[in-house]
Formats: sequence, C-alpha cells, structure tokens
Amino acid sequence: MQPPRRTLAVVRIAREKDPFVENLVINRRLTIPASQLEVSYARSSGPGGQNVNKVNSKVTLRWQVRDQPLIPDGWRDRFLTAFGTRVTIHGEIVLQSDRYRDAPRNLQDCCDKLQQMLLQVAVPQKARRKTKPTLGSKKRRLDSKKRQSDKKRLRGRPGMD
Repeated sequence: MQPPRRTLAVVRIAREKDPFVENLVINRRLTIPASQLEVSYARSSGPGGQNVNKVNSKVTLRWQVRDQPLIPDGWRDRFLTAFGTRVTIHGEIVLQSDRYRDAPRNLQDCCDKLQQMLLQVAVPQKARRKTKPTLGSKKRRLDSKKRQSDKKRLRGRPGMD
C-alpha cells in the first residue's frame, strides 16, 4: 500500500482526455498510451509579460515508471539507475517545462524529455574492458608526482643545512 501522494496546487489535472495529450511514441516497439501520462498545468514564471499572470502555460508531466508493465525489465532497471534521483517515492518520474509561452509546446517539450530519457536507457552500455596502463602513461604520472613533490618541498621553510 503506497502512501497518498501530496496534492499540488495546480489549476487543472488532465485525467480525462486532454486535447493536447497524445500517445507518446518512443520507438517502433514502445508507445506510452496517453492514459498513463498525468499532465497538470500551472502559471509559468517564464517570459510573457502581463499575460504570464493569466495563462497556465507551465506543464508538469508525471509517469509511473516503477510498476510499469509496458517497458522491459532491463530498460526499467537502467532507467531507475540512471534517473533514480528524479523518481519520487511513489515511483513516478516528474518532468516540468515552462520554456515556452504556450502549454502545447511545453507539453511537447516534456514528452521529448521523457522520450530522450527512455531512448538513452534503451541500449545497454558496453562493459568496460580492463587494460593495463601504458609505459608512457606511467612515466607521465610519475613525472607529474615528482613535479608536485618538488613544488611542495620548495614551499617549506629553508633547512638548517
């Protein structure tokens, strides 16, 4: 049982069919239905002059990622590893945008961010193969250590030689 989520002071939460929200196509095999995206609108702090005080152009997009049956387990694990700090305790990823003056463009910006995040974790990273340091890199490291040592030694008090 999850604890109830804190309520936000938003003007409108689009649980029903929002005219701007469409299915989010990630790639050929993965499409996130619009019904799984929770979109809310608020007053933006961005550009717009006096109009900014009247229009709700800031968009907040929430998507439940932790218990998501649509994405493969490998994607989910890599997503939570890469973006775990941005996932709430309820398992949602929260994206916001107030870059533009109108809500549809800000919504598209949020969807683009989510799409890029998912595409980033779609392909697993290759495991790094361990290699030995080259002789040149060892020599450069030792020379650097020697220079640092000499610099520190010269900063000290003159000896009583």
